[in-house]
Amino acid sequence: MKKAISIKLIPALVATAFAGTASAAGFQLLEQNASGIGNAYAGSAAIADNASTIFFNPAGMTQLQDREYSVGLTAIQPSFKFKDEGSSSTGFLANAGNGTDAGQLGLVPNAYLSWAYSPDLKFGIGAGAPFGLMTKYNNPWIGGAQSVSFDVKTYNINPSVAYRVNDTVSIGGGLNWQRLEAEYKRIAAVSSAALSATTLKLTLDDEAWGWNVGALFKLSQETKLGLSYRSRIKYDATGKLDASGPAAAGLAAAGQLSNARASIELPDTFIASLTHQLNDRWELLGDISWTGWSSIPKIDIIRTSGSQSGTVAQTLDTEFRDTWRVAVGGTYKYNDAWKIKLGVAYDQTPVKGDATRLVSLPDNDRIWLSVGGQWKASKNSTLDFGLAYLYLKDAKINNNQAAAGRAQIVGTYEDSGWILGAQYSANF
Repeated sequence: MKKAISIKLIPALVATAFAGTASAAGFQLLEQNASGIGNAYAGSAAIADNASTIFFNPAGMTQLQDREYSVGLTAIQPSFKFKDEGSSSTGFLANAGNGTDAGQLGLVPNAYLSWAYSPDLKFGIGAGAPFGLMTKYNNPWIGGAQSVSFDVKTYNINPSVAYRVNDTVSIGGGLNWQRLEAEYKRIAAVSSAALSATTLKLTLDDEAWGWNVGALFKLSQETKLGLSYRSRIKYDATGKLDASGPAAAGLAAAGQLSNARASIELPDTFIASLTHQLNDRWELLGDISWTGWSSIPKIDIIRTSGSQSGTVAQTLDTEFRDTWRVAVGGTYKYNDAWKIKLGVAYDQTPVKGDATRLVSLPDNDRIWLSVGGQWKASKNSTLDFGLAYLYLKDAKINNNQAAAGRAQIVGTYEDSGWILGAQYSANF
């Protein structure tokens, strides 16, 4: 009876609406398990000690018991505090303040199930949210014509398979069905009182497919090497441009409000991980990963109905660059029931500089400082938990959209973040 109840948790979490706030650089969410938080996700593609390996490296399923599942939840609390240093907003936006803290609490659940068809062939399925972003300012604020709020959600379902080629090599792969939902709000413009009191809203959504592959090499009894790759996923999202406020009717009459579309290609990622059992107490972990953020040089929002159908309503000039992340960590076995985890990581931002930093994504390079633990609750179950503090360099911004009526925002963001997560894993 207990096993049946536990298994039913999987589809329940699959049905959850995944919402997240970016924790890795850009708007990537590394929190596809909570067991990796304590090590700052060092060794993520090589550890393979629970079913969440389905996301980080599906080949790791060959290291699991015949039937295993993991369920987890992570809370992410970022902080983005803006200080104005000469922005050009006019009218009541000029005196509307700094927008308080734009960081918003995000909850990221995950669920995984792995089972054996034979000793060497394993199948699995995972659910999570690989990308997410939420920033929200007090409305009005001095940068409101560039963004009041920006909310991006993804939902990812990942059926997978793994095969043990021999005692040294395992391979795996999977398909990814992914859904994207986005909502973007901003003040219409700063050029008139009616426009600066009118809020524009863009909603977009789409579904798309991607794939992932991985390999796990047992180099010795003590050392494992994991390699994994996740493909780009391209969306041709559709939705609607709408407005509320005193100028809404005039904007509609002028054809400014309509159906809309935008194309975006979410980046691919590559991970190389190493784990080494130093002795019967210590395991050392390392990780280097690359994310192809240059797949998003800009985002054109195009009207698709009305008198201005085919025209560009707005372009988000992201100009993202590819990024690297490096992590190292260690796990200490205190006794048969408890392990202590430590980790540190450097995570590079895809934002090139002040001129292309967006108020909707005031991102910068970050350092992870992580600690966590694992409690073996019984012979067949474990509880992992982790806490990480994200230290970000102050982020300068000088984003000039004055020619489009959206002002020039000049200032500094004081950024930081906290991550707290827990995960239950069991075999049955």
